[in-house]
Amino acid sequence: MSTDSMDGGQQTQPEIEVTEEAATQALSLLEGEGMDAGEAGLRLFVQQGGCAGLSYGMRFDDAPDEDDTIYEHHELRVFVDPASMNYIEGSVLDYESGLQAEGFHVENPNVVSECGCGESFRT
Repeated sequence: MSTDSMDGGQQTQPEIEVTEEAATQALSLLEGEGMDAGEAGLRLFVQQGGCAGLSYGMRFDDAPDEDDTIYEHHELRVFVDPASMNYIEGSVLDYESGLQAEGFHVENPNVVSECGCGESFRT
């Protein structure tokens, strides 16, 4: 699927953003796995689980699936499947480093409640 938005009354692709820090961290990990950043990418998905009902998942894939929406931010390719898009449209993938936690974090405007640890959510 194209990563470009369409004009002229045609359907516009839902957005997923990636901060520069998140892209830098993901690209470093991807390259550490020996994967080609030009074809491979980070798969962002939603799965059943956690105390609030849904949780985020991330993994590296060699290439997108045929029905994925593909985003490219700061040279990082991000793959999102159609079912997950229903839950994470409009989200921002960020990377946090601090005293209490370090890692990737999804800022999702569709969330109505999260569990106490922030690992699962409900829309």
